[in-house]
Amino acid sequence: MSKKKKIVLAYSGGLDTSIIVPWLKENHDCEVHAYCGDIGQGADELRGLEEKARRSGAVSCRVDDLRREWLTDYVWPCIRAMAVYEGRYLLGTSMARPILAKGQVDYAKEIGADAVAHGCTGKGNDQVRFELAYQALAPELEVIAPWRHWTIRSREDALDYADQRGIQVTASRTKIYSRDRNLWHISHEGGALESPGNPPPEDVWLLTTDPKNAPAAPQEITLGFTAGVPTSVNGEALPAEALVARLNELGAAHGIGRVDICENRLVGMKSRGVYETPGGTIVLEAARTLRALTMERDTLRLCEKAMPDYADLVYTGRWFHPARRAMDALFAEATKHVTGEVRVRLWKGTATALCASSKESLFAEDLASFGHSARYDHADSAGFVKLYGLPGAVAARVQGAGS
Repeated sequence: MSKKKKIVLAYSGGLDTSIIVPWLKENHDCEVHAYCGDIGQGADELRGLEEKARRSGAVSCRVDDLRREWLTDYVWPCIRAMAVYEGRYLLGTSMARPILAKGQVDYAKEIGADAVAHGCTGKGNDQVRFELAYQALAPELEVIAPWRHWTIRSREDALDYADQRGIQVTASRTKIYSRDRNLWHISHEGGALESPGNPPPEDVWLLTTDPKNAPAAPQEITLGFTAGVPTSVNGEALPAEALVARLNELGAAHGIGRVDICENRLVGMKSRGVYETPGGTIVLEAARTLRALTMERDTLRLCEKAMPDYADLVYTGRWFHPARRAMDALFAEATKHVTGEVRVRLWKGTATALCASSKESLFAEDLASFGHSARYDHADSAGFVKLYGLPGAVAARVQGAGS
């Protein structure tokens, strides 16, 4: 008698992953083990998940609390890089998939599994993010992606499949939005958002107050950083997950962090995403100001040039790629002196840095002042300007000023 295949499924408890459990059992001689990483989805999504997986037919369900590890080892490197995709998206889902895939692979190795499975569709970015992580961490494992093989093509098909097998799901036949939530953000897609000509309806937003209804009075907070990453709020040192939760609460009350972007997916199509990232928006605003104070000019500019490439590596699922690790080392070295405090004003949908202080500050008042400076002789600038402009002066003399 042959041994049954063991498959570990990346499991959320939603409609798709709930029906994948019986589908795997029907199409493979296997036992299914579910895996879920807690990265701040919230109690409603995680409550009773183990029992739900078993009712769907899973042999086991592992739920790991990954919140601190995720922020420290995945989100903070992106903050050191100031990584933003296409100028607006703060990479909330992109940063999350690698640690979920890693946890899934670790569980698969622990129980001696033969394969891993996911519920990503063939249209999205997540299939790439999960599978590139599998390739990097456990290339020996078979990868099963049901959306590429089954005959289910719609939400109605999936609900019918669940009904036929007696699987209880909370989803309805009129799902309005597709959402992804973690400690960093909430993303929204689908429904009225599928047309870029429609403004986001009010029922889209779950976390942030409408800026027009936010408090009339601004609120000022102080965010502390150590080596490029946030470590305190208003002088109180906090673990990463508590710090982000605090900033989310503060920022959401003032309507901060709403983004509406028509982004370029890896598979080639444009996709409209609406995001709420209140805490992350505050962090990036403060970090940008502190970096300007503490980072040497050429190093800062090098980081700014490298950031889009780093963001692209993260967005396209290449977290475990050697290039991302090498760039991560660059940003960690470049930001090791980015330590200090930044005061930020929260008001009506905006987070605005007001001032910053740091023992690592490179600002020298006696050099920058319009007044007399013992360390700066204005006469020195004559030779500097002449030499700095020399290439252009030669070109103008030989080729003409308008060439």
